[in-house]
Order: sequence, then structure tokens, then C-alpha cells
Amino acid sequence: MITARNLHKAFKTKAGVVKAVDGVEFEARDGQITGLLGPNGAGKTTTLRMLYTLMHPDSGEVLVDGIDTAKDPISVRRALGVLPDARGVYKRLTARENIAYFGELHGMSSSAIAARTQLLARELQMEDILDRQTEGFSQGQRTKTAIARALVHDPKNVILDEPTNGLDVMTTRAMRGFLQQLKAEGRCVIFSSHIMQEVAALCDRIVIIAKGQVVASGTPDELRARFGESNLEDAFVKAIGSDEGLHA
Repeated sequence: MITARNLHKAFKTKAGVVKAVDGVEFEARDGQITGLLGPNGAGKTTTLRMLYTLMHPDSGEVLVDGIDTAKDPISVRRALGVLPDARGVYKRLTARENIAYFGELHGMSSSAIAARTQLLARELQMEDILDRQTEGFSQGQRTKTAIARALVHDPKNVILDEPTNGLDVMTTRAMRGFLQQLKAEGRCVIFSSHIMQEVAALCDRIVIIAKGQVVASGTPDELRARFGESNLEDAFVKAIGSDEGLHA
């Protein structure tokens, strides 16, 4: 389980101090998919980066399975599998070597890495690219490789920043099935997406962020009912208070 409590994060710019995250709070539970939504610049990526210890909050706290990220970031990282906004695979390595490298960083044995790689390759439908050098990979192939290496150590908690962004229809369908599988395994899954149909179909709970704050949260049905809309996209637009979300 991942819990965010009163998170604040500000950045200094030439124009002054910008509050990227201003009191964000939510809970993502085991065995559920929690969607993080918001227009561009809402603070989603900054929030995610604080959840997976890439950034430290100015105030507030993040707990992963009860562990405070500020007090024990190493244990938190062991409990997390992260697909960041920058995919960044090592181009001179094959997909298998990319996955193995991350497994070694987590202290896994060669046999454990091999077994886990085989399982992930089957679930992500990437067995045909495992031994290809990743230079020249399509965006979908890079994303699959990045997800596999993020999950090689079998983490209980998974954070995915727009995992289907730029993928073709068939790869997107496979990715949605994979997310459902993670949920069925009892993992805590957080993901961000701009695709409302995807969010409505996958998420057990949705957290909507606008201007650095949580403006609404609940199940898709609860959000539609709260804003009096049958369509989740229309409810989202009402929640953020403008139509900018349609173009984000």
C-alpha cells in the first residue's frame, strides 16, 4: 500500500516560486489499480517522483507498506517497481541484458533473474525481442523492456507513468491485460494516463489533481455521480474546473 500525506513541493523559477504540489493526499491500496489524473502541469509527475523517492517533499510524507520514504528510502525502493516518464533503456544492451542488469542491482541471483525474465517476457509478450539489442526498438518495445526491468525483483507496489503512451492498439491491449494481472496478484498499482476510456476500464479508484491539489477522488462511478455526468471525461472536466483537460 502507498500513502501520500499532505505533500508539498515548490520550485524556484525566474518568475518566482511555483508550487507544483500543494497538499496532495491519497491512499493506493493493495489489489487495486489507482489512477492519477490531471491536466499537464497539474503536479502528477512531481507527485509520482516523490512517491518513488526521486524527489524529496518540502513537507508531508510518503509511506510504502508503512515505510517512510524519507527515513528508509532503500527499503522503499526494494518494495517498488517504477516506470518513469523517461523510459531510458540502455541501447547497447539487449532487452534481456537490460533486465538482468536491474536484477543484479537488486542483488538477485543469476538463476532468479533468468526465471523472472522468462515469466515477464511471456506476460508482456516480448519473448521475440529478448535477445535483440534495444537500439532501434519501437516505443512499445522500449516500454515493455522498461517495465520488465522495473518488475524483475517482483515488487509488491508498482508505479507506472503513462504506460500506454504512444503504443499501438494491440500493444495497448496487451498492456491493459498486464495491468489487470498485476492487480489480480494483489499488488498495489498506481498509474497515470490521459486516456479516459482506459482509466474508466482499469481503475478501482481515481485521484484527480489540478494546480497541485487533489480536487476529487473516488471510484469511476462515484465521480460520475458526484459531478452529475454519465461520461468520465465530462466529470473530469468539471472536477478540474475548465476544459483544459480535454487537450492535456
